[in-house]
Amino acid sequence: MSIEDIQAEIVSEMSVYDDWTDKYSYLIESGKKLEALDERLKTGQYLISGCQSRVWLVPELRDGKIWFRGESDAIIVKGLVALLLRIVSGHTPQEILEADFHFIGDVGLDQYLSPTRSNGMLAMTKQIKLYALAYEKISRK
Repeated sequence: MSIEDIQAEIVSEMSVYDDWTDKYSYLIESGKKLEALDERLKTGQYLISGCQSRVWLVPELRDGKIWFRGESDAIIVKGLVALLLRIVSGHTPQEILEADFHFIGDVGLDQYLSPTRSNGMLAMTKQIKLYALAYEKISRK
């Protein structure tokens, strides 16, 4: 499934909720499904700067595709991490670099996230793209 298809799927899933309380519940449930990150990986190397909450993103390149693991110490942010990882994991560096993470606006998250969470979301997507850029350069060698 393409990055675009996964974003459309998330938008569709969230569109059934009219109330923002329900959308937050969806985020919380998504975060609960996220596999716990090994404590040894919760280091400064994987910590995302620019997030008010602590967020760790761990990339791994396998067979030309990047797989991400991640976690946050805040329940709403952990849900956002889960959605982002669902979208980008298992895609090539080039696919990730070309991606426009528009699902945030499509479901209205940009209107309901606090400014600090919005900044954190931007920091996460930026770091994901930086990992993709690094792996793309490695792949070309």
